[in-house]
Amino acid sequence: MLPTASSCLRRGLLRPTFSRALSTAPEPSQAIPTRKRVVSVLVAFAAGASFYFFLPDPTRSAPTHQKAPLSPRYFTPATVIHNEESGPDTKLLRIAVPQEVLAASDPSGFHNIWSVFIKDDDIQVERPYTPLYGIDDHGHMLFWIKKYPKGEVGRWLHTKQPGEKIEFRGPLATWDWKTDVWDEVVLISGGTGFAPFHQLLHSVISSPTMSPSTKFTLLHSSKRPEELPPSSILKPLTDYAEQHPERMKVELFVDTTEGGPVSSLHVKRIDRPAIESSLGLVRETPSWWQRLLSPSRRWVARGGREGGTTRL
Repeated sequence: MLPTASSCLRRGLLRPTFSRALSTAPEPSQAIPTRKRVVSVLVAFAAGASFYFFLPDPTRSAPTHQKAPLSPRYFTPATVIHNEESGPDTKLLRIAVPQEVLAASDPSGFHNIWSVFIKDDDIQVERPYTPLYGIDDHGHMLFWIKKYPKGEVGRWLHTKQPGEKIEFRGPLATWDWKTDVWDEVVLISGGTGFAPFHQLLHSVISSPTMSPSTKFTLLHSSKRPEELPPSSILKPLTDYAEQHPERMKVELFVDTTEGGPVSSLHVKRIDRPAIESSLGLVRETPSWWQRLLSPSRRWVARGGREGGTTRL
């Protein structure tokens, strides 16, 4: 679904070498503005993973601690609460952390986008996953897990039953959100790469005072309607976007309507025109790059891939 978006980025739509030219950071001789005006584009590539930032040392050889506070440096056991089908090759997996572990953990570690590494005990392999809602007061975390033919951990997680134990380490910050730094944030995701952005947008909806002047646009792509995020997690976002269009916009893209036509879907790829449209850019003379540079001097940026979410 996203190769076209990826290729248009390579052709120069979002080229990081222009970041200084497009930045609103003042020159030494300029007055410091009261607020940065930037538009940031985050891209989650691939069906099922976002870009993640790995700590250098803790790996599958990290120890397991039963009652210590949550930490990326070691694994913590959690109990499977439920593991339910949510679409073709996907499940919604809910796990629970012991209350005493949650109470001892530092709440400042739970950023607005954070992830954990879950370990397959059978083959001692770990993979990063983002809890859709973070962690609640009961120590519960909900994950949207896709099973791939050659994905060891995903296939292993699909077999877990209520009451079984799994081990994870974290939280690990994927992106440290800064309040009221960006005027508009455009989020581009595919497949289960939707998870980090859902975590951020859930924080926005549940905390009205969080960056109240920032507008969020989500462009999400799946192959077919039935492969879109489950209604239970997608509908609250679309409902909120309908009620608060000045605050949030959600646009959904599919390759085909096979599996059930939905009138609100774009049957196309997230291509260059779609991204330009989300930024309010129109192709005309002068070129859109000239329009981008003047007069608003927006900053369009993308980060490098370090295993999974975009870093600015």
